[in-house]
Amino acid sequence: MTAPAIRPGRDDDAAGFIALVDACWSEYPGCVMDLDGEVPELRALATYYSGQRGALWAAERDGRIVGMIGTRPLAAGAWEICKVYVARDERGSALGHGLLDAAEAHARREGATRLELWTDTRFDRAHRFYEKRSYVRAGPIRVLDDLSRSLEFHYAKPLGPIVVERLDAAGAASAERRLADILIACVGAGDSVSFLPPLDPARARAFWRGVSAGVATGGRVLLVAWADGVLAGTVQLDTDTPQDQPHRAELRMLLVDPARRRRGIGRALMAAAEAAAREAGRSLLTLGASGGDAAEPFCRRLSWQEAGRVPGGVRNAAGVLRDALVFLKSV
Repeated sequence: MTAPAIRPGRDDDAAGFIALVDACWSEYPGCVMDLDGEVPELRALATYYSGQRGALWAAERDGRIVGMIGTRPLAAGAWEICKVYVARDERGSALGHGLLDAAEAHARREGATRLELWTDTRFDRAHRFYEKRSYVRAGPIRVLDDLSRSLEFHYAKPLGPIVVERLDAAGAASAERRLADILIACVGAGDSVSFLPPLDPARARAFWRGVSAGVATGGRVLLVAWADGVLAGTVQLDTDTPQDQPHRAELRMLLVDPARRRRGIGRALMAAAEAAAREAGRSLLTLGASGGDAAEPFCRRLSWQEAGRVPGGVRNAAGVLRDALVFLKSV
């Protein structure tokens, strides 16, 4: 079966757009459409978005609208992704990715530096889709005064070459799927992390749920890096140290997607971690590494000092014994 055709949306697609949105909303209890009272723009959606300097696309199969997406500029380089719907019988076919590719590419060409969107808290399938595309929860829940009593999550991601941000508890939870993918890829590449291959997604997700819990309780800082809009790396700063060491914090799990290495992502994460430590009032950072791995020369290049070595103290993912190293850095 050939893929649906993705083309610019038109005002005369109105009937198809209305039917698609209504069908998608009706999958969720209590989610109802008040066309003229709440979404009258659906009657002339192309005009609506062009009037806001935005754009609209439709996916069509055999004369039927089976997908749609819009985008429009906000402020300060941000663009909003809007009206993302795919017919039930087209889900899982990569149509959603094709539509989002079109909207993101358009926003980039127009100079977007950040993408944002709102999605109903009931649309859990959509949340998984956006999280797979490196969007994370950002900011509070929005309450709409509509017939559906809608509550909406806000998602966002930066588009710069390398951007590092600190995630709160909600953001950390929404990043778990993508971070699990990165962890699995790093283990598969033979990185010395505290997991042995094969690492299944359930176990990787469970690990990141624990990290999210640490962020929520305030003992863990989670930093993540995007490279050209793809969440590609992370590091943690553990500030839950003994009472007699209030000046110290520990760096954990510096991970960079193997497919996106040698672009400065690790260096950017380390710089952000040092800044976060200073902000938290910590003056000394510690970091564990394995001798002979890439982490060792990387730390030395960043002026970390070796403070201890245990011969044969760790076993890497290939089962090879390596020296356990401890590095220190004053910040």
